[in-house]
Amino acid sequence: MTNASSDYAYLAANWASVRERVDDACRVAGRDPSEVSILPVSKTFGPEVVRAAMALGLTRFGENKVQEVRSKAEALADEGIAWVVIGHLQTNKAKDVARLASEVQSLDRIELAEALHKRLQIEGRAIDVLIEVKTSPEESKHGLPPAELPAFLDALRAYDTLRVRGLMTLAVQSDDAETVRACFRQLRQLRDAAEKQGHELPRLSMGMSGDFPLAIAEGATEVRVGTAIFGRRHVTQV
Repeated sequence: MTNASSDYAYLAANWASVRERVDDACRVAGRDPSEVSILPVSKTFGPEVVRAAMALGLTRFGENKVQEVRSKAEALADEGIAWVVIGHLQTNKAKDVARLASEVQSLDRIELAEALHKRLQIEGRAIDVLIEVKTSPEESKHGLPPAELPAFLDALRAYDTLRVRGLMTLAVQSDDAETVRACFRQLRQLRDAAEKQGHELPRLSMGMSGDFPLAIAEGATEVRVGTAIFGRRHVTQV
């Protein structure tokens, strides 16, 4: 009979490899590796895989879809996991997010802020949020237009259940490193400009499995890594 934990032994090797690659990228960029955290993105992988990953000391997991957060949170209710929503959010998902998520990294419009705030007030909770900014021209990418960031940050001061901690972006899909890196550079520059206007935004969530060294070189404080940790996604799973 196969030991269940041995089925997921690859996770430990993958996690160690990703951490080493992140640390190496930090050193190349002249940064302290302790400045960059890794958010494991468990989307499409079931509760048993998340539970196995927790054995490595991981407690925060990124998810794209609220329905996945809902089903996994129920299955892993005994684990005390911090669920981080990183995918595009519809306002009708605010109830579940307010109840289950510890953080949202895809806040991109005032209607969503309002919906989350109302539900969080009912739950008696406050959560960390990152503002997703659209730095890529691709229509498939979501996010706040960069020019609207200053006004949006000012407007969010009215919602005390939303603790604004920083910015998030997805870079353009391109084989040209400089084109990708420009997206990350723009986010950092937007953050720097906002801080000069009195906004405290210590976190920059940018970079994924295929491009995180470029993001780290431009100042990422967190990279979102799924495939390099968990393997190829099971795209048929809801």
